[in-house]
Amino acid sequence: MNELEFIIGCVLLLIGVAATAYPRDKTYLTRLINMEVAEFGLVFIMLAFDEMLALVTFIAVNIVTTLIFVRLIEKQQAREEEQ
Repeated sequence: MNELEFIIGCVLLLIGVAATAYPRDKTYLTRLINMEVAEFGLVFIMLAFDEMLALVTFIAVNIVTTLIFVRLIEKQQAREEEQ
């Protein structure tokens, strides 16, 4: 296990999670970008163990979060159009 990748991954994951939970600008784009930081942290952690595991994890997490945020953005825009 490569310790440097693991440490960088933990730091990026913590920063990304904190930035997503408490963003400066409460827009969906800001939260999506902050979630990408957390995803890269997770990839670095997985890279410390196995490259294939890191690739599969990154693809799965990226797809799920993108689907969730696209759905949230669509709901928010629909609410704004109703008002």
